[in-house]
Amino acid sequence: MHIGLVGLGKMGNNMRARLERAGIEVTGYDTRPDVSDVPTLEALAEALPAPRLVWVMVPAGKITDAVITDLAGILDEGDLVIDGGNSRFTDDFVHMQQLRELGIHYLDVGVSGGVWGLDNGYGLMAGGAADQVERAMPVFDALRPEGPRDESFVHAGETGAGHYAKMVHNGIEYALMQAFAEGYELLEARDDVIKDVTGTFKAWQRGTVVRSWLLELLVKALEENPEFESIEGYVDDSGEGRWTIEEALDQAVPVPTISASIFARFVSRQEESPAMKAVAALRNQFGGHAVKKS
Repeated sequence: MHIGLVGLGKMGNNMRARLERAGIEVTGYDTRPDVSDVPTLEALAEALPAPRLVWVMVPAGKITDAVITDLAGILDEGDLVIDGGNSRFTDDFVHMQQLRELGIHYLDVGVSGGVWGLDNGYGLMAGGAADQVERAMPVFDALRPEGPRDESFVHAGETGAGHYAKMVHNGIEYALMQAFAEGYELLEARDDVIKDVTGTFKAWQRGTVVRSWLLELLVKALEENPEFESIEGYVDDSGEGRWTIEEALDQAVPVPTISASIFARFVSRQEESPAMKAVAALRNQFGGHAVKKS
């Protein structure tokens, strides 16, 4: 199988490597010539066998819009475009219609796994027509972790479902990180009682109900930098968290925990907070997100 991959940043480049490990040929395009296999999107299309499969892995919003528009003018009827970025699910309806008018198929796929996905695999949530999901299944199987498919991949529904599922996933992620971070600050506050904060978190990794990959990453961050020295307690928020709350408002679904985690990030921009240092460190661990140095 031979696919095209547009966007060779942290995620895209690792995904290319994982696909190639699985025997899938990848031709990648990026605006940076030093990492791109071809000089233009037109050259990418020419390099791929028909019907083509092109995976788009670029920042959500205007950049994704521009890439989809460019591909619409280059690809042919029967080709398939997959948006694997963190697009808002409402954008998928626009992109799908834009491509469908030209006979080009479209899938939206939420991708989770961050910088660890190269070795661990990615959790995948797909939206779109079932026949196109099946067509792309060799790619999905190459990207996801080994083991039962239904534990790392879901065809969540029609167009928009993949990114909707990823949006909710990230809203939950916000809340989980905030809970661990607040627990960290509380343990740190009682240094007269708790003598080993890192060891306490580490002891929770086996047999407890809070064991998780996020907990493992927090332990890793603490072992590397127990006091989170030189990390500023400033935490950005990506679009998915806000979109989750906006959708919850539209659907009249109460999400107080997720909402509180978003507002906590706003607090982080006003004053130093040990808890927000922990959140910043966690985001760096799983996603390679930059931290501000104090």
